Amino acid sequence: MPRFYLGAGRDGSPHTRSRTAYRTRSLGSREAPSSPQNADRTMRAVVMAGGEGTRLRPLTSTRPKPLTPVANKPVMHHIVDLLRTHGLRRIIATIHYLADEIESYFGDGAEYGVEMVYVVEDSPLGTAGAVKLGEEQLGGEPFVVISGDALTDLDLTAVIEQHKRWGSKATIVLQRVENPLEFGVVITDESSRITRFLEKPTWSEVFSDTINTGIYVLEPEVLGYMEPGRVYDFSKDIFPRMLAEGVPMYGFVTSDYWTDIGNLQQYRQANYDALAGKLRLQIPGTQIRPGIWVDEGSEISPVARLHGPLAIGRNCTVAAGAVIEEYTAIGDATIVEEGANVHRAIVWDDVYIGKGAKLTACTICDRNIIKENASVGEGAVIGRGCSINAGATIAPQVKIWPDKAVAAGAMVSMSLIWGIKWPGSLFGGDGVRGLANIEITPEFAIKLGQAFGTFLKPGQTVMTSRDTHHASRLVNRCIISGLLAVGVNVADLRSYPIPLSRYAVRQSGDGGVHVRVSPEDPNSFLIEFFAPSGINVDKNVERKIENLFFREDFRRTSMDDVGLLDFPGRALERYASGFTQSLASTALPEAGLKVVVDFAYGSSAAILPRLLGQLGIEMISLNAYFDDTKVRTFADERPRYIQQLTTIVRTLEANAGILVDPGGEKLIIVDDRGRAIRANELLALAVLLVVRAKRGARVAVPVTAPSVIERIAREHNATVIRTKSDRRTMMELAQAQGEDLDFVGGAREGVIFPEFQPGFDAIFGTAKLMELLAREQRSISQLLEAVPPFHMSRVVAPCPWERKGRVMRSLIADHPSGQVELLDGVRVTVDGGWVLMLPDPSDPQFNVFAEAGSEAQAQALADRFAARISELAAS
Repeated sequence: MPRFYLGAGRDGSPHTRSRTAYRTRSLGSREAPSSPQNADRTMRAVVMAGGEGTRLRPLTSTRPKPLTPVANKPVMHHIVDLLRTHGLRRIIATIHYLADEIESYFGDGAEYGVEMVYVVEDSPLGTAGAVKLGEEQLGGEPFVVISGDALTDLDLTAVIEQHKRWGSKATIVLQRVENPLEFGVVITDESSRITRFLEKPTWSEVFSDTINTGIYVLEPEVLGYMEPGRVYDFSKDIFPRMLAEGVPMYGFVTSDYWTDIGNLQQYRQANYDALAGKLRLQIPGTQIRPGIWVDEGSEISPVARLHGPLAIGRNCTVAAGAVIEEYTAIGDATIVEEGANVHRAIVWDDVYIGKGAKLTACTICDRNIIKENASVGEGAVIGRGCSINAGATIAPQVKIWPDKAVAAGAMVSMSLIWGIKWPGSLFGGDGVRGLANIEITPEFAIKLGQAFGTFLKPGQTVMTSRDTHHASRLVNRCIISGLLAVGVNVADLRSYPIPLSRYAVRQSGDGGVHVRVSPEDPNSFLIEFFAPSGINVDKNVERKIENLFFREDFRRTSMDDVGLLDFPGRALERYASGFTQSLASTALPEAGLKVVVDFAYGSSAAILPRLLGQLGIEMISLNAYFDDTKVRTFADERPRYIQQLTTIVRTLEANAGILVDPGGEKLIIVDDRGRAIRANELLALAVLLVVRAKRGARVAVPVTAPSVIERIAREHNATVIRTKSDRRTMMELAQAQGEDLDFVGGAREGVIFPEFQPGFDAIFGTAKLMELLAREQRSISQLLEAVPPFHMSRVVAPCPWERKGRVMRSLIADHPSGQVELLDGVRVTVDGGWVLMLPDPSDPQFNVFAEAGSEAQAQALADRFAARISELAAS
């Protein structure tokens, strides 16, 4: 028995079929032209919408072909508009493949000014067999048959009137085309009566260039040529039989626009034609200038460049410096970042296009992430839900099936059909990093909390914290929900500096989570996980959390076993108590230091002024209040902060200026002369202060630090330990050695004093360095003169992920074993200096560090080895 039913309305009325909701678009006045006066308002229309669209894969892997958008509106929506315009408001849609999604989009049709009824093919019945299923709904009246996945602005009123004048039983709309081989050829006589059909002829059989468009006006008697439930095709079965019986059938040759969207190239061309105005249809939005349509809620920077014709959907964001060229369609809720270039691309809904990304004549399905500097070539197609990571290149004509991840810097030259949904690693160098509300969504954060909580034991306590940004609050609360759901208790510190969060975990937590805006990317989050020691969890724990996350193997708890949420009130006091106990020296009050501190609108301002005041330091505070928008832009604005600080230090004749990053982990120091101290120079100064304060001190620095560190240590009978350059290794060393280690310094303005805690802490570090400075009774500029000169350079050499191992092997083989150290990367002693070639853990590149006798020599050395890496990577 055929199944037919009225579509469910948008009011959520009951329905027997499951549905996946698509965003709907209401019909404004611009979308509803008046119907022709001579239209037949009693005639019904059958929209054929059951095809699988296999030649459009991967576009149709997750979406039925009639819902593929043309100029930001599904092609079947355009067909419904056309039918309504010509008075055909009673529509029967035949559906099969992903039928629920078509029904979910159109509902009962009321929102689109029509009445919509659906007929479901349980198995394909052919073009005619599907129409037969809806015979009861047609009411014994003439009707129109039209494809829901072809694009046309055909004058249906003229066709229907001519059908009546001819007294035709079947009128077929014909069109002349240059290449009729892929269509059914129809031959008519002088009176337009059809005399012959020929399905998909060879060139030797092409007797006409008029082809069947699949649009018919039929009398109800045509349905009598079929039995219900059997497979029939109009062109192959029904029309030839009617022709043989002498039934009057006519061909209406139209010059109106019509195209069959049969393959990916035709799909793009249909979009281009719609944008170019080659057919009459309603493009959503307002035409802000000729050929440029922008729908409601979209924000476009005044310095973005738009070259029409193009269409931009609802609630999109186009950043400054973005370029959107002609024949581009941008779907709803899409973000186009600064410097991105989009040309002749068809972009569906909910797509993120990163900085410097380039899209050329390609098709990007919905929910895709195209990260910074990625490139998608002409004719390429990216299926739904993929992640194209930074610097990746998708070659022309490549097809990527849904839910795939392309690694950063990868070159994809073959279609990617099979593969994993997620990238191989959830964790990066410091934690979990991803684009805010695009990669790290509320759902993602809940799963992450569940995974970490499942790794822990029921009833254990996790201390959560975040930076001041309101989006971080959202993600933090979602993580809290995930933790509570698996029976783990949560002590939420709310907005808190990272060092204080680490300290609180050490005091009373079984683990910790901190959420913040990524220091490297203002559009991304960084989520860090802390062990009970307060330092980041080790690789083994990360792998366990990853496995639980990917498998979604989360612990289930009863209602009574759900975790408890608490807001601890004395964590700040505990940190302050430990802080003052570790700085019990009398040197600071006696020194009378005047220090300018810029808090960069971060949460360190909640505690550091009070602590420095208790130590007798006269402090001038800058930007000492919370501003989450300023926190996001800190990385870009850092040079301005430093320049402002140097000016104020000179003006006030302060002993020092200190810029504390919003997270409270890094610091930049300006000396008494108003000069900003470079990162390696600050590291050398800190080592000098430590070894002068304690004879025989033990300090640790990364392998990237200058060799002058060893020279300073030798002069003061101190010991230098070289470590790997990643933050976790340095914190693990500080945790393992405790008070036996006096100082750990990173090359990126981070300091650890293990006597207080083993994590990077710019709050304690500021006070400790000021204490050491007070003991010296000399200015910072005078102490810097005691640091021997050194010259370093750093360059980046791109290298695909898959070639990093081979490049490392070749670099080792290039030099005698006595010249090579392998503590972290490949370090080569050469030409009186050294070069370190370090594979980047997060990006497809090598970081090349070099030290030599002069700046020019160091730069030349770094460039030479970077060129070697590029040569090996290309071979």
